[in-house]
Amino acid sequence: MPLYLSRFSYTPETWARLIGHPEDRAKAAQAYIESVGGKLHGFWYGFGAHDGYNLWEAPDNVSMAAVALAISGGGALSSFETTVLLTVDETIAALRQAERIHYRAPGA
Repeated sequence: MPLYLSRFSYTPETWARLIGHPEDRAKAAQAYIESVGGKLHGFWYGFGAHDGYNLWEAPDNVSMAAVALAISGGGALSSFETTVLLTVDETIAALRQAERIHYRAPGA
């Protein structure tokens, strides 16, 4: 199954709710991805450009998009970005296929 890396940030209101009632949001994230047949591999908080990071495994892009849409539509986040992660073998296959594509630069 494909892996996905998500970066998210909470709204100030969500942080205020969590300060008043701390909870492990990894359990919620796990339930979301498992509902589409996936798996949560990790849930971390940080400080910087994003408040948190998730590593997910999902059956396909549509399943991961459904989870991302449901989470984003919940109103607790100010941002949610997901990146599809490629294995080394997938990247090598893409490099080999790219070699057969004859790119022409704009104006060339």
